[in-house]
Amino acid sequence: MKRIQYHRYGGPATMQLDEFELDKPGKGQLVVRTKAASANPIDWKIRKGAVRFITGRRFPRAMGSDFSGVVEAVGPSVMRIKIGDEVLGTTSMRAGGAFADKLIADEKLVALKPSGLSFPQAATLPIVGTTAWCGLVDKAQLKSGQSVFVHGCLGGVGRAAAQLAMFLGSRVVGSCRGATMDEARRLGLHHVVDFEQLEIGPLKHQFDVVFDTAGTLSLKEGRSLLKPGGVVLDINPSPRKLFGIMLSSKHKMVVAKPTPGVLARLADMAALEKLLLPIGKTVSLYNAIPSLAALELHSAPKGKLVITWN
Repeated sequence: MKRIQYHRYGGPATMQLDEFELDKPGKGQLVVRTKAASANPIDWKIRKGAVRFITGRRFPRAMGSDFSGVVEAVGPSVMRIKIGDEVLGTTSMRAGGAFADKLIADEKLVALKPSGLSFPQAATLPIVGTTAWCGLVDKAQLKSGQSVFVHGCLGGVGRAAAQLAMFLGSRVVGSCRGATMDEARRLGLHHVVDFEQLEIGPLKHQFDVVFDTAGTLSLKEGRSLLKPGGVVLDINPSPRKLFGIMLSSKHKMVVAKPTPGVLARLADMAALEKLLLPIGKTVSLYNAIPSLAALELHSAPKGKLVITWN
């Protein structure tokens, strides 16, 4: 079996496609034969050592988080999932390993894949989808009829957040680059504004929730967009901005919190075509490293990079 891994923290040059032997699944774990995996910025942040206080210093380390596939073995205490089930999920930050022929995942980070959802599409959902869910449902407690501004509505989390907010009955305004505004309108947003020439004035005090998926709104700008009692959500704040968020009841930091229930809800939405994340490029595991490096360095393709297995 092969997987993409690295033997030290660092840049794209540290990635290698190596032979490996998979451990036996432990308590509450599954062995999954991978059918598809998608790339997320967290994958190279982990490889660079940004969270080494969690991931530690043992090498080699396996890359990849989001996956879909077929269960081949289960460990002790696995209750919901059985051998032969088609699943989607994410690996733990400490373990990684989605960019591999087989992987080990915790049952608590896995859900059953609906039969009407393809493996590649399922693999696009876990991290961006659960980040959007955590922000809108858990943090903001979004209600039908409320208004949402998604700053960066065509990014991974932004696109998921915009579609989820509309599915929950909200009026959604989004920002994106001028050349892609028609694409954003096709999502069904109430209104779209130019990300690169954003004018705060006409939008002031209009929103119950501001979801800054791009991380470029200042604390003052975010607050100025809110109605009384509203909240600003942020997924990628600078250290200075993070300090301000910690001191403000109107700002909340959002991170992905995958659970089987949330993953199942997102997968059902995707099967009904209510939550669709475009796939910009599909590659095999054997050709994935150059595409992963290009995505990291140049922010291409326009859509998710998905690794597939026949």
